[in-house]
Amino acid sequence: MSGRKGAGGYSVTRRLGTAFGLMTGLIVLVAAGVLTAALIGHRASDEIIDRTQPALVDNLRLHGEASDMQRSMRGYLLTGDQIQLDAYLTARQAYPAILASAFERGDSQADRNLRTQAQQLQAYVRITDQQARAAPRSEQAARLTREGTVRYNAFEATNHDLEERLSADVLRMDERADGIVRVSTVWVAVLLIAALTAAVYTSVRTTRSLVRPLRGMERTLGRLTAGEHSARAKEHGPAEIRAVARSVNTLADESERLRGIDDERRRLSGIARDVGIRIRERLDVDEVLDAACTGIGQGLEADHVFILLTQEDSQVVPVARAWNAEQGLLTAEGLQALPPIPAEVVRDHYRRGTTWSIDNLPDYLSAGVPLPDAPGSFGRTGLPEENRDAARALGLYSVLLTPIGVGEEPLGAVCLSRSSPEHPWRAVEIDIAESMASGVGRAMHNSMLYGQEAALVEKLRALDQAKSDFLSTVSHELRTPLTSIVGYVELLRDDETGSLSEPQHRMLDIVDRNANRLRALIEDLLTLSRIEAGTFSSQKVEVDLRQLVGSAVDTIRPAAEAASVHLETDCPEEPLVLEADSDQIDRVLMNLLSNAVKFTPSGGQVRVQAAADNGEVVLSVSDTGIGIPQKECEQLFSRFFRASNAVDQAIPGTGLGLTIVQTIVANHGGTTEVRSQEGEGTTVTARLPRVAAPETVNAP
Repeated sequence: MSGRKGAGGYSVTRRLGTAFGLMTGLIVLVAAGVLTAALIGHRASDEIIDRTQPALVDNLRLHGEASDMQRSMRGYLLTGDQIQLDAYLTARQAYPAILASAFERGDSQADRNLRTQAQQLQAYVRITDQQARAAPRSEQAARLTREGTVRYNAFEATNHDLEERLSADVLRMDERADGIVRVSTVWVAVLLIAALTAAVYTSVRTTRSLVRPLRGMERTLGRLTAGEHSARAKEHGPAEIRAVARSVNTLADESERLRGIDDERRRLSGIARDVGIRIRERLDVDEVLDAACTGIGQGLEADHVFILLTQEDSQVVPVARAWNAEQGLLTAEGLQALPPIPAEVVRDHYRRGTTWSIDNLPDYLSAGVPLPDAPGSFGRTGLPEENRDAARALGLYSVLLTPIGVGEEPLGAVCLSRSSPEHPWRAVEIDIAESMASGVGRAMHNSMLYGQEAALVEKLRALDQAKSDFLSTVSHELRTPLTSIVGYVELLRDDETGSLSEPQHRMLDIVDRNANRLRALIEDLLTLSRIEAGTFSSQKVEVDLRQLVGSAVDTIRPAAEAASVHLETDCPEEPLVLEADSDQIDRVLMNLLSNAVKFTPSGGQVRVQAAADNGEVVLSVSDTGIGIPQKECEQLFSRFFRASNAVDQAIPGTGLGLTIVQTIVANHGGTTEVRSQEGEGTTVTARLPRVAAPETVNAP
């Protein structure tokens, strides 16, 4: 953050810098004062210790040696003791060195005193040397003693003066050092108090200047977090905090702007979703175009909407639908007045895969002026003359063009325009326009596919009807000669035309068996034809299923015996009464039994069961035949379907038996179920509604 003082405020950085600079200066002053006091005290102490005190000591030593000389000389003169004389000589030899040391440590004033003392000592020594040569207790010795005493007293007075002065200097220096320490202590305390006061004042003032605006900003952020998007931070306080408040307000304004864009996007997305639903509800291409043109124009508040569709082997793309805010959808005459655009523009636009828009089209309506970033020739040479004239006549100002298509080939383009310069296309509107155009492309593609599928379905229906008519006609046509064949076989067997040999009887049996097989096939085809035509119906009466089972088993038994298949039945003693068409139920039994015998190898078994169960009659036919592969069981009731293992073993059949069985059972209000396992056999179960057994039941 900047430390410069802002307009109408102050800088925390500058305030803190000033306060810290002041405290730093006071600390430096305190340190300098303490250091100066220490240096002065150290200098005074050095002067006392290194010069004045040694000079005072040398002066006292000098006095002591002189006093030793006087005392030793007097003792010698009184006693004549040689030891006293030796002591004198020792002291006499020592004092010059002490005097020289005193000269080294003394100042100019002390040097003058010392020179006087030296002269006085020399005068005293000359006398004492004479005393040393004089006889002890002699009159000469007494005279010299008196003269030496005068000389010694003069020295002692001079020495005492120097001693007093040096002692006074030591005392004065001590007092000076003490004064410096006291003054330094006071100043250090004052400076420390000033620094502490400045720190406290700066801390309190800075804290107040920071806390208040920060608390206000905290409250503002809390309100923004709680969803009060209109909350804004007050820009007051230090410059740095005001900068932060401006940043918070800028972020809040940007968030508000983005929320507005999101709200607008959600609103437009809802409109696009509704338009998409209306478009997808239409399966006709014209209805899709009408709904798309109107929905896009109203949803995006356009003044004009044009949908252009490509045409095969055409160099131009005409306007297929047009809408404006005043008139709605234009009529065919109105569409003819709108010029097409070059096909290469649409193809180039579709290859780009992006929407193109311009917000000041009138500036580019002069001849030869290219449109910025426009696709195809529009971006190289501008609009053709007829398109420029149409744009001027319609008052187009802001234009948006987005391609539509599926796969690699374009279907056309959607063009939206506004006539007001104050209402340009926004980014969110362009995104929604792209989404809507994409939906239009998919809806048109689906509509085209639906039209193609509907045409194909009609062709297939016509083909299927022709097939059904053919089957019905062929079946009826085959029925007549087949009846004649069966009749003449029966006449030949009656021996009315003469007796037949055994081989001839076998031949007639073969003819009769195959004729019956062909008749069954024809009946299946006729039944299938009636089922597909919706004319299949049942003449229901009350019948006993046991009698139908017995009759069917008797009919199929010769075929079972011929195939060495054991056939058995399991029916209850009480009647199993159905309200059914006996011929059709017999057809069910014959189809199931013939299939079971046909698909059961020699030595196998076929079992027919009929029983009552919870108001229903359950009929099941089981065999120990080849079974059906598990993955093919779901297709058993499909027309003409045959199991793969039956086809592999070349077992004859049409694949219609179970289809007819299921249809007949369903027509009687029942259900059919198949359980099978390849190599182990198949069980087909039919459940039919049961009625209470009356006293008499119609025979089949």
